Amino acid sequence: MRRFFEQGGTCLSPRPNPNAAAGVSGWRELVAPYARANGRRGALELFCTVLPFLALVAGVFLGLTHEIWPALVLVLPASAFLVRLFIIQHDCGHGSYFKARWANDLLGRIIGIFTLTPYAFWRRDHALHHATSGNLSRRGIGDITTLTVREYLARSAPRRLLYRLYRHPLTLFIVGPAYQFLLLHRIPRGSLARNREGWLSVVGTDATLAAILVAAVLLVGWRPLVVGYLPIAMLAGSIGIWLFYVQHQFESTYWRHEAEWNFETAVFEGCSFYDLPGVLRWLTGHIGFHHIHHLAIKVPSYSLRAAYEAVPAFREARRLSLRDSFQCWRLALWDEQRGRLVPFRDVRQRPAEIIEAVRDASRHPCADILGASAPSGESGEPGDG
Repeated sequence: MRRFFEQGGTCLSPRPNPNAAAGVSGWRELVAPYARANGRRGALELFCTVLPFLALVAGVFLGLTHEIWPALVLVLPASAFLVRLFIIQHDCGHGSYFKARWANDLLGRIIGIFTLTPYAFWRRDHALHHATSGNLSRRGIGDITTLTVREYLARSAPRRLLYRLYRHPLTLFIVGPAYQFLLLHRIPRGSLARNREGWLSVVGTDATLAAILVAAVLLVGWRPLVVGYLPIAMLAGSIGIWLFYVQHQFESTYWRHEAEWNFETAVFEGCSFYDLPGVLRWLTGHIGFHHIHHLAIKVPSYSLRAAYEAVPAFREARRLSLRDSFQCWRLALWDEQRGRLVPFRDVRQRPAEIIEAVRDASRHPCADILGASAPSGESGEPGDG
């Protein structure tokens, strides 16, 4: 059994075993039995998710249409089932939910209407996240923007303030979902010539949503949509971003530059095992077994728990309980010297490092272009994730 130690009144697991990755050098063989789609199991999981979700949404719509305001209590459970729907869409994006690619893509696109997420566009960004997670030299796509301590200190005061505002919980978990799902997902990005599928995904999703919006307003009016479904979608977005956040943004996570970055190590040290209570684990599609998912994307969500129980090495990941995770929101900067994420307050008491960071930034050949945000030997400023 793994041992836990008490610190500050919360149960924290020790730092992952640095040899854990080496211990599963034959991980492809270990996960092979679970990296197979099961059509019947997938259909059952889909049925058990879609039916309650549609029933809850119908209850909200019916109540609001007749001005039965207590129906709004159904918003929370409807949001939870929408999160579970997104996890199924997520599996489809990895081609793991069903055996046939066309079935995965069709289901993913349909669910994308409910989650306000252009399926192919999101799938591309998410694939880049998997390929670069924990790599300091390749930040900026499909992740949450994270600066190192030196990058932060080398910024001007206004730019440090902007980063602090960005990392504030209200921005990440309240403003962020609205920006992500109502604006960012509605606008094609990049070159049309290079990402035609992504553009078509955004435009097609927008057109479908517009048609559904017009039809729904004509049938039930604007109130059920604005007062009912919009809160459902935004709350589900907040929950989803929180899950994504705690799966990578914890104190003993993993960040390395390109020359030192290692895929297996990034999986075991940079992905948490979010150990949720049983009901929450099911509602979140078992995505708490995030280290297994990053190691083997072909393991569908409905097989993650079985894989965890079958392979002892998978228990070496950084465990986060629900209580532990509520401490993660304070973390904002990667401290390369100490190898951990730290809160802003840890930086205030280090004036010597501020001077060093500014000197390094001024010597950087791209200092003017980067706005003095990239110290010597480090990558440029990451884009918004």
